[in-house]
Amino acid sequence: MIRFLKKKMMSVKTSAGLKVPFLDLRVSSVEKESLLEAIARVFEHGRFILGPEVERLEALIANYCRRKFAIGTGSGTDALFLALKALQIGPGDEVITTSLSWIATTNAIAMTGATVVFADIGDDLNIDPESVRHLITKKTKAIVPVHYTGKVCNVDALRQLADQNKVKLIEDAAQAFGALYREKPAGSFGDVACFSMNPMKVFAACGEAGMVLTDDGAVYERLIALRYNGTVNKESCIATSLNGRLDTIQAAILIERLSHLDAIIAKRRQNADFYNKSLADVVRVPFERPYEKDIYYTYQIQTSRRDALKHFLEDKGIEVKIQHPMLMCEQAIYRKLLCKPVVRAQQLVKEILCLPIHEKLEQAQLEYVVETIKDFY
Repeated sequence: MIRFLKKKMMSVKTSAGLKVPFLDLRVSSVEKESLLEAIARVFEHGRFILGPEVERLEALIANYCRRKFAIGTGSGTDALFLALKALQIGPGDEVITTSLSWIATTNAIAMTGATVVFADIGDDLNIDPESVRHLITKKTKAIVPVHYTGKVCNVDALRQLADQNKVKLIEDAAQAFGALYREKPAGSFGDVACFSMNPMKVFAACGEAGMVLTDDGAVYERLIALRYNGTVNKESCIATSLNGRLDTIQAAILIERLSHLDAIIAKRRQNADFYNKSLADVVRVPFERPYEKDIYYTYQIQTSRRDALKHFLEDKGIEVKIQHPMLMCEQAIYRKLLCKPVVRAQQLVKEILCLPIHEKLEQAQLEYVVETIKDFY
């Protein structure tokens, strides 16, 4: 394990036991040194927007995800919005997406003027291809699955649906950089794929950052213009768009952190394996098929006693989260849409609870989480 992951977090004792934070975004002294050196290099050349580090990061990520092109953006939401625009999706079009995700997915679609159509989910919390199949109409222009919690969804079935109906497949892979499906990386399956690298992600910048990937040269050229207010050569405006550029400091940070990513994922998977073995007879734990490799952006358990368990853990100093307590189709702004029932999603959203899974957790903290859950039951 790399040195900065070996730096132990200071465990805070309370009357209830250990304090277990849901996230720990602090930068260790070892990592801080390398990041400051990378930032200093940006200060020296002074190209703070779309500097040389952006181009280098784009090349590294394209190679990592086995794509021809990668385009850095200011955030994951920028990536989604610009990808939809690059595929010329807009008013009159329908875009099918999952009902369970962060609202940014839906907002990016709605901001193009297209109509959002919400699909149900499966037991793995990812979009259900069978639900998608029943929602496709002549107006459908794209399917936008989310690789929820860091698990790649059933891209085989979704790719087949997209090809059969001549619609685009856009991966919202915001939570899944580094995940694998049949030995292929997240981001390698869609006509375009979008990532977020904000500080909460497993592959994280120290601020907002995003990336779009594609193999289509024409789409790539449109994206280059669209992320710069729709301009070519910074002057000629060919499309209405926004400023969605990636700043050079975040690119420099991500280049440094990419070399540590495999170690971070390995530690998260090790933590998940400990939870799985310890809690499988108490709550429903995540499952992984033989051809999947999840990165565990979050570790979701399912229990009918979710709310009571959440309060119990928090009282014991264990920070947990509900991701997300409200389905996107139930948000006030989207209730006006005529949606078909998402029965499974409505059931599971009441049962999901995220446990701390980050790579800085100590074994004593993991054991404390398990013991406390068992105490509850």
